[in-house]
Amino acid sequence: MKRLLRPTSLKRILFFVIADTLLSLFTLYFAYELRFNFDIPSEFLDSFWLAFLVIATLKIILFYITNLYFSVWRFFGFYEAKSIVKIHIFAYVLFFIIFIIFDKAFTPFPRSVMIIDFFLSMIFLGILRASKRLMAESVGIQEIKPTLIIGANSKTSTIIQSALKGEIDYYPKAIISLSHNDTDKNAYINNIKIYELEKMSEIAQQKKITSAIIVESLTSKELHSIVDQLNRVGIFDIKQIKILGAQQDKLEDLSIEDLLARHPKDLDTQVIGDFIKGKSVLITGAGGSIGSEIVQQCDRFGATSLTLIDSSEYNLYQIGELVPDATLKLINVTDSNRLKKLFAKIKPDIVIHAAAYKHVPICEENQDMAVFNNVQGTKNVIDASIEHGVQKVVIISTDKAVRPTNVMGATKRVTELYASSVDAKETEIVAVRFGNVLGSSGSVIPKFKQQIEHGGPVTVTHPDITRYFMLIPEACQLVLQTASIAKGGELFILDMGEPIKIVDLARQMIRLYGKEGEVEITYSGLRPGEKLYEELLIDDSDRETQYSSIMIAKPTPYSITKLNADIDDLLKAQNKVAALQQIVPEFTRESMV
Repeated sequence: MKRLLRPTSLKRILFFVIADTLLSLFTLYFAYELRFNFDIPSEFLDSFWLAFLVIATLKIILFYITNLYFSVWRFFGFYEAKSIVKIHIFAYVLFFIIFIIFDKAFTPFPRSVMIIDFFLSMIFLGILRASKRLMAESVGIQEIKPTLIIGANSKTSTIIQSALKGEIDYYPKAIISLSHNDTDKNAYINNIKIYELEKMSEIAQQKKITSAIIVESLTSKELHSIVDQLNRVGIFDIKQIKILGAQQDKLEDLSIEDLLARHPKDLDTQVIGDFIKGKSVLITGAGGSIGSEIVQQCDRFGATSLTLIDSSEYNLYQIGELVPDATLKLINVTDSNRLKKLFAKIKPDIVIHAAAYKHVPICEENQDMAVFNNVQGTKNVIDASIEHGVQKVVIISTDKAVRPTNVMGATKRVTELYASSVDAKETEIVAVRFGNVLGSSGSVIPKFKQQIEHGGPVTVTHPDITRYFMLIPEACQLVLQTASIAKGGELFILDMGEPIKIVDLARQMIRLYGKEGEVEITYSGLRPGEKLYEELLIDDSDRETQYSSIMIAKPTPYSITKLNADIDDLLKAQNKVAALQQIVPEFTRESMV
């Protein structure tokens, strides 16, 4: 029964054809009654049925060819009202032409009846179509948004069908094709016309578009262009631009992450799957932004067992909820004994070390803990992996390790040196260096979002500060892809694209939230140890791999005997900065302007 009552396009057309026929019959008869003061002479009824047949047929044909039968009932608006008026004018003009040509067939016929019927028909047929819109507004249902669908594919039809069924509060008015295929020109999907990309601004203004749904997979550059065009026609609010999610086919808000994302063209999921599938994987810092994503990727790519280590009970609980089959271990990587016992018990094939203190100002304020956690913790993980014959160890590093100006970056550079210098025996140990990931716990984006939502100001440290950005899932997949090709001892660098000015990011977020002119940007000054410009390479002597998104940095020779002694001195030193500079001579305290 439910299936029978479910609304479909065909049922809606049949309903309106029948309703229009019955209403046309009623309005024409009522027009006769009004014309003859409710006393119709019998001779005039002879032409009634012919007149009804002609005018009703003309209206139904015109409603059909102008796509009015395909308009959604609850979306009735000014555009549809104008169409009804135009259709009636055209239909009744055609009727009078037919009447003049075949006047004998209509004799006797009161011509004024058609003038009365013209107005009655417009009113009643218009009221029929406006009724659901009026009912919806009377009970306070949210106003339907005239919407532009960007992209012409199978997902476009899905969105239109969802709108027709009332599942989403969007009214698709036009489709913009992003392809240059001539077959899309003047074509329709679910009776909604497809237009070329060049006409997007014109169509958006013409149809008074207030929202957009993007159903194509776009690069950040293409997405920027689309959003700029939408901004030019008055669609600024980020909440009015939706993206159809790639995995779940659900409408999602456009995010600043979508605009900044750079999708690596050489991401090889087959290689990643072959590397992870059937392996026992241990991940440290598993509850953090990077660690939790790597956990989910390893689970997705078929790891036989996952052991998750984190010092935060809450973070461990959260990732455990997402991956219920994983083994959760509340261990701090600085606890060497507990770490080795765990390694001896589970004997992992792959270790991915993501645990670290990463927030630059906090590490500057807590130098002892930053050094102990980042250096000693990483050393413990590497040593335990070698001792227990782990096949491959991946150390997550950062662009802040390049010519560091802060304690955090310097500690990560020490771990890079240890990973490449230690006697790894049968274990392959690699470090992977990349920049900021979008949406991480320490990212500026959540901070800017909160400031914008509270009315500002948005605080930026310096007008010229720049950073590299990458989406967390893409960065983590590239880390796993890097590990799959590593032979041991390498320092890999992920291509992060072009750096982005943080102030431009702030301006774009303000504009996307529809707050341009309302929210100010203020500058707070560089924080201790903070650089203006991050780097990914120490020099230009990097080596390419088979993947353009992955490069290998030139190795830095360092005697492991000396490095071990220097690390011992570092851990005991009162002056951590001076001790770090003994190991990392390029570590300076001045911000790089």
